[in-house]
Amino acid sequence: MLRRQALPRLSGRGTVQPRIRRRQRHPCRETKPMNRWTKWAGVLGLVVLCATAPALAQTKWVIATPYAENFHTANIRLFIAEVEKATGGRLAIQLHNNASLLPMSQIKRGVQTGQVQLGEILLSAYANEDPFFEVDGVPFLAWTWPQAEALNTATEPYIRARLERQGLTLLYMVHWDAQGFYAKTELRSVQDLRGTRFRAYNNVTGRMAELMGATPVTVQLAEVSQAFATNVITSMFTSAQSGVNVTAWDFTRYWYNVGGMRTRNAVVANTRALQALDVPSRDALLAAAAAATTRGKDLAKQAEVVQSDRLREKGMLLPTPSEQMMTELKSIGETLTAEWVQRAGPEGVQMLEKYRAAMQ
Repeated sequence: MLRRQALPRLSGRGTVQPRIRRRQRHPCRETKPMNRWTKWAGVLGLVVLCATAPALAQTKWVIATPYAENFHTANIRLFIAEVEKATGGRLAIQLHNNASLLPMSQIKRGVQTGQVQLGEILLSAYANEDPFFEVDGVPFLAWTWPQAEALNTATEPYIRARLERQGLTLLYMVHWDAQGFYAKTELRSVQDLRGTRFRAYNNVTGRMAELMGATPVTVQLAEVSQAFATNVITSMFTSAQSGVNVTAWDFTRYWYNVGGMRTRNAVVANTRALQALDVPSRDALLAAAAAATTRGKDLAKQAEVVQSDRLREKGMLLPTPSEQMMTELKSIGETLTAEWVQRAGPEGVQMLEKYRAAMQ
């Protein structure tokens, strides 16, 4: 079957008229000019999107702490509020206190591994890792506020360097208030502590118990009430603040404020997480940490007075330690300091010289 071929068109004059091929538009090209209002609406939408993107981006961090509500926790809450205010909410920090997320023994490791970005730790609890972490817990090395602050200045560079090697950045440190002995019966001398089951929360308090003739028993602060109730421990050495936290008046009658030492809590950050922050957020975090350092010192000094009064209000007796007892305790402190220097080596000797020079 023959296909019919299209014949050429003839013009009115009988001549062949050439076919005109119309140029087709590319399917992806506009078929009509964009309305100018549509165009500007698109531009405006892009501008708004770019302007609001930073505000919509939020980094969420978590901080784990081992303590219930006390002045350390209050300081952390203010620290968090200042960070969130300064960053306009770009950096949000969720607090898990009272060991509700991680127990004290796991907080430092949790920050190192990135399980949490921030953590509060009791430095002296990590004495097994490095002697410098426990130096503020050596009894009667620094038992007054001027001594505690001088020791803090002398030790901070060493502590910061050690934490950096572990992938941690030291944000700030805050002292506890003065330490004292909690007992059910009156204490006239160290001899009265002999044979007691003494709560130890780090190596040096365990060693102090041994030098006093007591039996050291490791008990975390959150477990103190139950430990006293079951006679797992019969005496302890801690601050007025800690005594209030555990309602010490329920199981002891006396608290002897011997000064002892002022251990430090440190708030640390995972270094990688810190470096991943945008510069304004990181600067805001560090500024809030500096403010927490100053504020924490004032809060600790206030707690030393306020919480001692609270113990009295609850019926506890706070006698002045006898001269004999203080002499015996300072002698024990000298032994503990000498043992610490042996563990710390040349850097420990160097640090101790700086500290003692500052106190002259």
